[in-house]
Amino acid sequence: MTAEKQLRAVHGKRGIGHEGQVADYLRRVLRKEANDGSGLVYGMGHAVYTLSDPRAVICKRYARQLAQGTEYQPEFELIETIERLTPELFAEVKGSSKAICANIDMYSGLVYKMLGIPEELFTPLFAVARQAGWTAHRFEELATGRRIIRPAYKSLDGNRAYEPLAQRESFASQLKKSGIASFEDAPND
Repeated sequence: MTAEKQLRAVHGKRGIGHEGQVADYLRRVLRKEANDGSGLVYGMGHAVYTLSDPRAVICKRYARQLAQGTEYQPEFELIETIERLTPELFAEVKGSSKAICANIDMYSGLVYKMLGIPEELFTPLFAVARQAGWTAHRFEELATGRRIIRPAYKSLDGNRAYEPLAQRESFASQLKKSGIASFEDAPND
């Protein structure tokens, strides 16, 4: 039985008012006693977006609009309840103060379902949407000989005045000034 079906069974016909049962089920998931035993609440958490995933915010807004007044509204409300309860329960069960928020996948499955996309295509859609990024990461790994990580970016240049594109020096000119005639001459450290 999928987690979604288990949650629907727990949630039952009694409506959204039975958050205690949903919370109990989520605790069991987080303790690896329910769902697939991974301890993960799928659709929650992201390596980079810890406070808010802007993609999830947009997807949720559209999911709400699509579900409003339809047979999908209770499912939307259930997912919204899971999104709201999970951070607190994660802290309670895992003893962690790590921030956790919904990611793009929290509402995308429901949106796919409301659009009439067969469930068998959910995973291929997930993969196809990410293929360009995965490929780019692999190319970069091969070119640099290093594993891709997600480093934080902090500019050390300070603030600079905006320079219109037409007035900017080309990247190639900047490389030549620094003694690099082509990418082959660039240091690979």
